[in-house]
Amino acid sequence: MDKLEEIFQLQQKLNERIGVKLDGLSDDEQVRWLLNYTRAMQQEMAELIDSVPWKWWAKYQEFDKQNAKVEVVDLFHFLISTAQALGMSADDVYQAYLKKNEVNHTRQDTGYTEKDGNDSKHI
Repeated sequence: MDKLEEIFQLQQKLNERIGVKLDGLSDDEQVRWLLNYTRAMQQEMAELIDSVPWKWWAKYQEFDKQNAKVEVVDLFHFLISTAQALGMSADDVYQAYLKKNEVNHTRQDTGYTEKDGNDSKHI
C-alpha cells in the first residue's frame, strides 16, 4: 500500500469512528459534507495563518512553525474527507492530480494569458 492509500484508509477509519460514513452519499448529502469540510478547511487555514506573524502592526507575534505543520496536517484530514465525500479514492486523486498538473504546465508554457474553463474538463 502506498502512503496516499494509507492516508485515505486511515481517514476513512477516523471518520467512521466519529460516526461519519461517506460511502454512497446522495447528492444532497455530498453537498452537506462538502460544505462541512470546506468550512472546516477555512478554519484550519485561519489557524495556519495565525501561526505566522501576519500583523505588521503587532510586535509580539512569533512564527510558530511547529503549529503551522500541525495545521497543514489538519487541512489534509479535511481535504481527504472532502475527496472521499465525492467518492474519490487515493488513485482517483492521484490520477486527477497528474492531469491537472499537466494542464498547469501547459498554461505556463503558453503564457496563461486567458482563462480557459474547458482545459480542465477532461479531469
